[in-house]
Amino acid sequence: MKPSKRFLIGTLVSLVLVQSTSANPSARIQVSDIKALLIRAIDQGSAHGVLVGEAATYVRQKFESTAPIEIDVRTLYALPQQGCSRLEVTTRQKDVLEKTKRGDKELAYQVSYCRDGRFPEK
Repeated sequence: MKPSKRFLIGTLVSLVLVQSTSANPSARIQVSDIKALLIRAIDQGSAHGVLVGEAATYVRQKFESTAPIEIDVRTLYALPQQGCSRLEVTTRQKDVLEKTKRGDKELAYQVSYCRDGRFPEK
């Protein structure tokens, strides 16, 4: 499994999920990892996708939900390194089973990322 998929899966599974609302998944770009959304957000300010493939299958099984996994990325600010930005990633899924309760969940985190696929130096 690619490092970006492991990062996404680890982040989705390990961080605490909170309740949220959801956008229409049909207007979103289908992605098998978040790299394309990170780059698009750096270039355009924001990006909206829906996770597909192995990572999506894993998350759906883990949280016992067949609902789409939506991902929104927005640029918070540009970093000093050319082509790099601080980004906010928000992931949502409806009807997630967590501790015997079902509900709509959201996970938000921040990451620094560069258009060329690297993580910037501090």
